[in-house]
Amino acid sequence: MDKETLVKGLNTDLSHEYQAVIMYTTYAAVVSGRHRRELRSFFQAEIPDETQHAQFLADKISALDGKPATEPADVPITENPKEMLKNVLEAETETVKRYVERRQQAEEYGDYGLVNDLEDIISDETNHKEETEKILRGHWD
Repeated sequence: MDKETLVKGLNTDLSHEYQAVIMYTTYAAVVSGRHRRELRSFFQAEIPDETQHAQFLADKISALDGKPATEPADVPITENPKEMLKNVLEAETETVKRYVERRQQAEEYGDYGLVNDLEDIISDETNHKEETEKILRGHWD
């Protein structure tokens, strides 16, 4: 594993963390209906974790002598609460997969501090995914 490949992967992760911040912020603002209050709180609660992940990634990319990404991945837009949750679930599922891959790359590269940090992020993102699954389960006809 070479540094350039690792940095490129970390930049992909960073663009998806930007996406998550924008998605959660937008969904919190536009969600409506009988579950608005609950979903707004849920979406808002996720923003600090995603922002922290983005800052960590930008700092790590810079430490590896790379240039942090500045563009988010595409943000799926919807006003339907169930679709919002499905979009969140899909994004979190893909994020966990990417971070597991990045963890392997970091280990191959020999950056064991990054391996440890990515394990923490994998845990956070897995928790986000599981919470979304619980909200979706049985409440959306």
